[in-house]
Amino acid sequence: MRAGIAIGVFAAFVALLFYADPADLYLWIKALHIIAVISWMAAIFYLPRLFIYHTDAPPGSQQSETFQVMEQRLIKVIMNPAMMISWILGLYLAWSVYGFSGGWLHAKIALVVLLTATHVYFTRSAKRFARDENTRPARHWRLMNEVPTVLMIAIVILVVVKPFG
Repeated sequence: MRAGIAIGVFAAFVALLFYADPADLYLWIKALHIIAVISWMAAIFYLPRLFIYHTDAPPGSQQSETFQVMEQRLIKVIMNPAMMISWILGLYLAWSVYGFSGGWLHAKIALVVLLTATHVYFTRSAKRFARDENTRPARHWRLMNEVPTVLMIAIVILVVVKPFG
């Protein structure tokens, strides 16, 4: 419910920006995109850490139940909305500013697709944890914790340096 309200408020704010059509609309959209990306990255970094701790909790224990609640809230309240907002505003910027052209932009979008696939994998894994069906050791989650980091580094380099014209 709270996530829905937050998304609604955010959508109303963006609609107001488009309606008001400020001279610096691009900068507002860019700022909101960066805020959404930071929120998404924070959540996608934290979730596998929760999985590492959850792996050590006995299934059905109070500790396991607490981790399940934390994981679900992180996904529903932060991770999913931030990902959706990142995609919507990012695609708008890619279209309005770059016309979907440039090798660096295509590479960035491909990496964001991989980041989204990681997001989906983590979300499905949280559902397995919720059913006490996790079969992965803590070591797996420690390694998976690095995937978003590597993707983020590559994405930032592509956006800032634009090495492929």
